[in-house]
Amino acid sequence: MIYLASASPRRKELLQQIGVLFEQIPVDIDETPQANELGSDYVLRLAREKALAGAQSLTAKQKPVAPVLGSDTCVLLDQRILGKPSGQQEAIEMLLALSGRSHQVITGVALALGDKLWLTQGSAEVRFAPISQQQALAYWQSGEPQGKAGSYAIQGMGAVFIERITGSYSAVVGLPLYETAKLLKEAEVTIWNRDESA
Repeated sequence: MIYLASASPRRKELLQQIGVLFEQIPVDIDETPQANELGSDYVLRLAREKALAGAQSLTAKQKPVAPVLGSDTCVLLDQRILGKPSGQQEAIEMLLALSGRSHQVITGVALALGDKLWLTQGSAEVRFAPISQQQALAYWQSGEPQGKAGSYAIQGMGAVFIERITGSYSAVVGLPLYETAKLLKEAEVTIWNRDESA
């Protein structure tokens, strides 16, 4: 059993997909990028901070000690971090910036247990079809872009904008499953009972 330091329903579904037993313990940290911070450094820093914040909260909540998983995703366009939109105007600007172009999505993952910390990340290159101002507005009005890095959800209606993806689909959703499973195995956390001899 582990703790997931996130309220994300997408990360919850992804962990369930690979048979991990977990409990969600949402944490609140400052997600502001630091000056000149690279996307890969940014997501690993936030994943680590979330995992450590979750681990610290176990004592206060009088919960049994177990590994705490933290994760963070960012969308990178020309090395610029596109976070969650603050409102309609920023969301539309992001979508139009992504229109007809390729961008990178990186998700950092951290697992904290006592004085041990495991880190990994997964990524993908995503190619958007051209998007009109009208399409971007209609998508914003659907409510889906709110709270999403880069203002879109690949597992939702936003999928209609995506021409192709190279790399980890689950990293774009919010938790790279191959990398996360490897990390959990290193920490001796049980996932679905796969045949190790296969």
